[in-house]
Amino acid sequence: MATKSGKRPTKSFTLGWQNFAKISEVEGQKMSRAMEAEFREFDRKDLTPEERRKAIAEKFGRSN
Repeated sequence: MATKSGKRPTKSFTLGWQNFAKISEVEGQKMSRAMEAEFREFDRKDLTPEERRKAIAEKFGRSN
């Protein structure tokens, strides 16, 4: 995403899980019902981004 000057903006933005799911579906990857339920639960619990990352890593991370 470039500005009129051709430089990238310095601010970032967060893409919600529902919009991420739509983009992924266009790319041929559909979110499973279990994954959707996980993200809805994150929303219900009002988890912070850090808490969400931790929960995802614990559930889907490597078990080394």
